[in-house]
Amino acid sequence: MKESQFIQILQSNPDFMELLTIVDNLKLRDSWICAGTIRNLMWNYLSGRNSLDKNTDIDVIFYDKSIPYEKNFLIQEKLKASYPQYEWEIKNQVYMHSHNLNTSPYLNSRDAVSKFPEKCTAIACRINSQDMQIELFAPYGVSDIVDFVIAPTPHFASNEEKMKIFKERMKKKAWTTEWPKLRYLF
Repeated sequence: MKESQFIQILQSNPDFMELLTIVDNLKLRDSWICAGTIRNLMWNYLSGRNSLDKNTDIDVIFYDKSIPYEKNFLIQEKLKASYPQYEWEIKNQVYMHSHNLNTSPYLNSRDAVSKFPEKCTAIACRINSQDMQIELFAPYGVSDIVDFVIAPTPHFASNEEKMKIFKERMKKKAWTTEWPKLRYLF
């Protein structure tokens, strides 16, 4: 599947488009919906369930050095109050490298996404303010999502300690119970 087809599927989902609009209206610097929100939507779609999974966290990232760590929680709580039908998870990537073993500070949101654990999770979307279309950032392409493949990103694959974390994460997530087509490549 080409990225343009991937984007068309996302655009055809009114719930996802609503989420992109909500995030765009926050006017946070370098903000994106990312990770499991997009991955799970596509796996559902490709499994014949054309819907946004209401149990999936809405993963929102942004990058703004002027916003202190603690304010992240205030932004998240405001979104939860305004849109309680969604499970919001918002993270300022300025601070998130500290949660990723032996990782230098991220340069921006794209840098952070490229260092997510799995290639299928290293994906982000936002509304492009110039043409109001979906802008997709998929540093490893979309084939792992489309082909139901779970493989580590180079950032995780290059480090034995990170690979231990990756493998533990796979056990904990147990994604194959929800999407039996999934294959692990590591």
